[in-house]
Amino acid sequence: MKALIFGMNGQDGHYLAALCRSRGMEVVGVSRSPGDWLQGDVADLELVEGLIGAHRPELVFHLAANSTTRHDALFEHHRTIGQGTLNILESVRRLAPQARVFLTGSGLQFVNTGAPIAETDPFDHGSSYAVARNYSVQASRYFRGLGVQSYVGYLFHHESPLRKPNHVSQKIALAALRIAAGSGETLDLGDLTTRKEWTFAGDVAEAMLTLVDQDEVHEATIGSGEAHNIAEWVEACFGLVNLDWRRHVTGIEGFSAEYPVLLSDPRTISGLGWRPRVAFGELAALMMGKYRVPGV
Repeated sequence: MKALIFGMNGQDGHYLAALCRSRGMEVVGVSRSPGDWLQGDVADLELVEGLIGAHRPELVFHLAANSTTRHDALFEHHRTIGQGTLNILESVRRLAPQARVFLTGSGLQFVNTGAPIAETDPFDHGSSYAVARNYSVQASRYFRGLGVQSYVGYLFHHESPLRKPNHVSQKIALAALRIAAGSGETLDLGDLTTRKEWTFAGDVAEAMLTLVDQDEVHEATIGSGEAHNIAEWVEACFGLVNLDWRRHVTGIEGFSAEYPVLLSDPRTISGLGWRPRVAFGELAALMMGKYRVPGV
């Protein structure tokens, strides 16, 4: 079996590729960034057609995206998420109809009232990111009607040591390590009361494969369904290096959080047998270099 992964350079691509290989699959990875994979853009139809036609994969994953919700990323989102989705789905329909396609969705594309969000909840259109994600989902449903086995996993906040330093979880973990080593710095953070999920990216990769294994279920929110505020993450990371975080962290005056809480309702994916293995405290320890996930 062969898996074709677009967006290979990110944390999701890393853990998904490792998981596929552990199950005996051949993996072909693609990313715009240079690295140990094919360099290419999912928005390039000729490239996508060529790869799908040449490799005839059984699984195709579209993980490529810029996760920002800023308006100035509007055309980037349209190209990578929207056009990339069409390129994959039409190429699969014509050249590899046996393939199953996984498209990444996001908890940020739904109306968020603070209640747990399920895949059946209404979509929002409050950001350029949400608009592109919603377009991708509608395309998936359209091509499903044309016979393509297309799946959407709506991902909520998930983390790993591969996160870039600007992501809040990694920013906090790295700062705690530097301060423990004597940097003397102060960490400036926004709204510490913001509540979100903290799921391990390797567990999320497991959920992706669980979903594409299904014949009848094609969409599911993927998350732990367990929320912690940012202050809890700060406390967990600083506690692992025996520091009182209140002596080293200050708030950013006038900061306004994008949302007060973002939480999934994972009953569909849980009903398929998936559960996250790595707990909140273990994830903090993993990102602080003090824990290793068995088998990863």
